[in-house]
Amino acid sequence: MKFRYAMVCSSNQNRSMEAHSLLKRHGFDVSSYGTGSHVKLPGPSLREPNVYDFGTPYKQMFDDLRRKDPELYKRNGILPMLKRNSGVKLAPQRWQDNAADGSFTVVLTFEEKVFDMVLEGKDVSFVLQFLFPWIFRTHAMGNLSGFLIVCTGQYVLSYWKDLHNRNHVLLKSVLVINLEVKDNHEEAAVGGQLTLELCQKIEAVESWEDSIDEIIAAFEAKHRRKLVYSISFY
Repeated sequence: MKFRYAMVCSSNQNRSMEAHSLLKRHGFDVSSYGTGSHVKLPGPSLREPNVYDFGTPYKQMFDDLRRKDPELYKRNGILPMLKRNSGVKLAPQRWQDNAADGSFTVVLTFEEKVFDMVLEGKDVSFVLQFLFPWIFRTHAMGNLSGFLIVCTGQYVLSYWKDLHNRNHVLLKSVLVINLEVKDNHEEAAVGGQLTLELCQKIEAVESWEDSIDEIIAAFEAKHRRKLVYSISFY
């Protein structure tokens, strides 16, 4: 595979790990992360989630929940999910702490707020409508450099604190795409298949920078799902 991929959701448990597991089985160079402050899993009620630190092994979570209520966590799919996750990697990882993992070519997020956190905290953010969807511009301020890209006829201008607060030594482009997926097991399975298809299309082209508009447009037309995407730099 030519490119490196990162799958990102909130807790690095369901959506990102479903996609990670599937892409890994298909030979992709793939990692996965969460953007939350802690890992949260459903508990006996909405007010009683199970909360863990990032880096806590999936096997440890599995053993903890099996001890608490094996029937509940088997019935709601948490134990099978954790068992699956432990076969993919040791523990959930936090996106904000991943600098040592190197650069990625493509980052897939599965929720708008996660997409925003990957690009992190827009200091300036507004949307302008244009008639020329092929035009793109670069914008820079100090050591912050952003790439402004047309997304389905809209310009999104923003300063990004996370990717863009990192030292831009490589000046290597990274494509960040959001595919909205509900955080349940059924939707995560569908989202995983869609992610695989999208990544296969990206992997098949010689230069994703030259082809991404067409790839996104074809995907949206086929699946009737809106994608938001942006380009940043390492």
